[in-house]
Amino acid sequence: MATTARSGSPTGPAPGPLLREWRQRRRLSQLALALKADVSQRHLSFVESGRAQPSREMVLHLAEQLGVPLRERNRLLLAAGYAPVFAERSLDDPALDAARRAVERVLQGHEPYPALAIDRHWTLLAANRAVGPLIAGAAPSLLQPPVNVLRLSFHPGGIAPRIVNYAQWRAHILERLHHQADVSADAELEELLAELRGYPPPPGRGRIGAHGAADDGSGVFVPLQLESESGVLSLISTTTVFGTPVDVTLAEIALECFFPADAGTAERLRGAHARHGPG
Repeated sequence: MATTARSGSPTGPAPGPLLREWRQRRRLSQLALALKADVSQRHLSFVESGRAQPSREMVLHLAEQLGVPLRERNRLLLAAGYAPVFAERSLDDPALDAARRAVERVLQGHEPYPALAIDRHWTLLAANRAVGPLIAGAAPSLLQPPVNVLRLSFHPGGIAPRIVNYAQWRAHILERLHHQADVSADAELEELLAELRGYPPPPGRGRIGAHGAADDGSGVFVPLQLESESGVLSLISTTTVFGTPVDVTLAEIALECFFPADAGTAERLRGAHARHGPG
């Protein structure tokens, strides 16, 4: 017999509907999730409908199978009447010293190439010295903390006028942001996406291929092609995240590291690094 489900918080949703929303967001049927999670479809149906109260372990198990972000797993636990299990500390918390030092080592070790750390909303957390030349000329207001990296990139007062392949890079980043918002169900990311879509393109760079932009990626990747004082920089971006985080803050940190896409860019970046000195 199914147990009677406890409701969520007095003003919040119950766990069943939340789990159903995540299942539907992942485009899984009840049967597909039941097989994936090794539970009966009947029990899963009872959980989603509120006829059965999921145990703490079942909430975490289903959330794991659905790839629910740690922040939202805590929300599911609270809705089911359980205490959150994933801590959320500030990055300057002593408990995160090792992680913070790891981020700093990666950023510094990546020089003379640019690298930066961002949170889940693309807010800048840290950057190495090589990032300076990339954001040169941006409006001071966009560089006041908290700095949003995507707003800085596509705002007319940011670096957008210097992006040679603006339309191509914009399409790539907006698709990435759309996917991020979709899998995370983050309303703030949806708002950021709408804001970025509303920015007008720089004159002459509103179409893919405009301004004679060359695609150094040869169909394999989309480079960022950026005008600089020493010439056009063609950069490949990579993303690094912590592999097994159990802290919400660490789970939401990403390191964006840029590599030169050609020998000329590598030489220009090394030259810029040498001119700016050790900082």
